Amino acid sequence: MISVSGLSMRLASGGRVVTILSDVSLEVPAGQFLAIAGPSGSGKSTLLGLVAGLDQPTAGRIQVAGVEVTALDEDALARFRRDHVGYVFQSYHLIPTLTAQENVAVPLELAARRDAGDRARALLAEVGLAERAYHYPVQLSGGEEQRVAVARAIALEPPLLLADEPTGNLDSATGKQIIDLLVGVNRRLGCTLVLVTHAAALAAHADRVVTLRDGRIVSDE
Repeated sequence: MISVSGLSMRLASGGRVVTILSDVSLEVPAGQFLAIAGPSGSGKSTLLGLVAGLDQPTAGRIQVAGVEVTALDEDALARFRRDHVGYVFQSYHLIPTLTAQENVAVPLELAARRDAGDRARALLAEVGLAERAYHYPVQLSGGEEQRVAVARAIALEPPLLLADEPTGNLDSATGKQIIDLLVGVNRRLGCTLVLVTHAAALAAHADRVVTLRDGRIVSDE
């Protein structure tokens, strides 16, 4: 499903070059739940963003579902993300002027789905928020916002679901609900799930844990 080869990422900062990732290679089969763990600043979120095509690496190659992501232009990347990737952010990234249902419907409408409203309502019911469909993000708790974000990410049933510290802003009980929800989606849809976390307890839920330190893979278990 995912093939990462010789991936490096370097950025200029304060007049010097900072290495974020260095020669990372990784193979992830379809349907696997992979946790990318490691301390803050180890390159976890950068790696996830590169797999999603949100940025371009300094060197290396990424393939997702047979598509060479690193060779795509911006328009092709946008289509690739629409068709292949669901992304769950730590800070939810809901549109504040839209209701929960309208937020979930956004990717469906972009894909010209005529059933966008009905599908969004059904997804909110799946994540236990049927009664919150017409509430705005400011009216929701953090856990509810993240559940809306998960519903939005899986709206088009993408083969790849990426989650960047999805429980980082939540208390432990609410965080467990989100992890259980993501694992349930992984099992039910058979999608590949890649989750970034610095918490060992969350990583323990995964089929496999890859640990980064200083931009390099230091363990793969």
